[in-house]
Amino acid sequence: MVKTNKRILRGVLMLTYLIIIGILLFLVSSLYSFLNTGADRSKMLHTEVKKVEQYLPKVTWKKDGNEGRKISEQKINAVENDYLDAWYVKQIAYKTNTQAGIEDYFTKSSRENIYALIKNNKLEKITIDATTLEHNLDIEFFSEDGQLIILKDTDALEHKKVFKDNKLILETTEVSTYRFVLLLEDGFWRIRHMVKEASKKYNYNYLKTAIAFTDIKGINYYPQATPWNMYGDSFDINIIKNDFRIIKKAGLNSIRIFVPYEDFGKANIKVDKLEKLEKVLDTALKENLKVVITLFDFYGNYDVLDWTLNQRHAEKIVEKFKNHDAILAWDVKNEPNLDFDSRGRENVISWLDFMVILIKTIDTKHPVTIGWSNTKSATILKDKVDVVSFHYYEDLDKFESEYLVLKDTIKDKPIILQEFGVSSYGGLWRPFVGSEEKQADYYKEIQKIMTKNDIPFMSWTLYDFNVVPKEVLGRLPWRTNPQKKFGFITSSGAKKLSYKYISKE
Repeated sequence: MVKTNKRILRGVLMLTYLIIIGILLFLVSSLYSFLNTGADRSKMLHTEVKKVEQYLPKVTWKKDGNEGRKISEQKINAVENDYLDAWYVKQIAYKTNTQAGIEDYFTKSSRENIYALIKNNKLEKITIDATTLEHNLDIEFFSEDGQLIILKDTDALEHKKVFKDNKLILETTEVSTYRFVLLLEDGFWRIRHMVKEASKKYNYNYLKTAIAFTDIKGINYYPQATPWNMYGDSFDINIIKNDFRIIKKAGLNSIRIFVPYEDFGKANIKVDKLEKLEKVLDTALKENLKVVITLFDFYGNYDVLDWTLNQRHAEKIVEKFKNHDAILAWDVKNEPNLDFDSRGRENVISWLDFMVILIKTIDTKHPVTIGWSNTKSATILKDKVDVVSFHYYEDLDKFESEYLVLKDTIKDKPIILQEFGVSSYGGLWRPFVGSEEKQADYYKEIQKIMTKNDIPFMSWTLYDFNVVPKEVLGRLPWRTNPQKKFGFITSSGAKKLSYKYISKE
């Protein structure tokens, strides 16, 4: 018995010894592997800057040579990435009054000024929301040892908002010229010194772009089976072609379609989505229908730091189709005034202003508009857009008077009734309110008013829908069920009584 216990004890001790030796060998090998592996920069940084998804200002390089050592394209890309990351990290620091990430992109001497400003702003309860939208870069000197660069940034476009006690006290867009000294440390470029050499307020000359024609008789369009998901897996250009022929045969000459921001890839536009949109435009052109494209459907952030992503989204679509003969106008956003309460009126309007400028700088051929949800908001940015668009779902008895007030305010630009209509739904959630007869009477009366006042129009919408996605109006049946019955044609393809009044008499 004693011998057996000793053997057990000896075995336990040997097993323990082997486990300890194994652990030590594992730790030593792991340390050796770490010491012989290049440092992972993403793990070195205090802040992992995902610039591809968060910050994409427009960058152009002046490539006319530089003093000192020749620089490779690979190093230029590295300089650009680190330089833009430094801007982004600094903007986050000023927005939050924290120092996170500054040490990773600025040398010890240069970050002292940043820290001092953060300390003062925190004390004064000041925050700065800012972004850069355009950089024009030139490497003026690259040292022989490859450790120092003098970088010039000419006419950098910056937008900033300054808040004190959470109240906006300054908003400005500036064009500035900077010189930077960058040092190569730990394998990436840090800003050593920065000088702002010149700065002026950015002023854009809003040149008017005339619309091709104002005799607009149109309709907002989604395929019947895929509302709010027109470019998804069920995309079928033959269905769309048939619908366009129905629209044309009904006496209409134009349609309004929507580009969902996230579905299209946000800043990184998906090629297959562009191809589907091109097919839609080509088909509209063949059927002799003009198209208004709404660019930012299902978008509602407006944060200044999101602007560079929005810029990439709009520029890729507008640049792609600016010469397409089907385009009638660009519509920046659908009913942005509905976001005033949740996102802030000033934030929404400044974002819209920026987008109007961006689109107009890319496409000088087609007009720009904004789809306001009512006549009261339609005067906002009236001097910036080319066409004033409004929606009307209110009391029909007040429609003509409200339109005439708007027309009296907007004397020099076309005004389009971009959305209007009434549901034929009269079920559980709206008993005795809606019916096909009442819908037809509504269109009959409003068409008389539009004919009398020569009002361009685009009604909502061609079809009734079986399903309204929850992202549109939520899940509440008293909201979604009426929305399903705005069409001139039922979900089964039968023409409703209102179809008779789909166009002007």
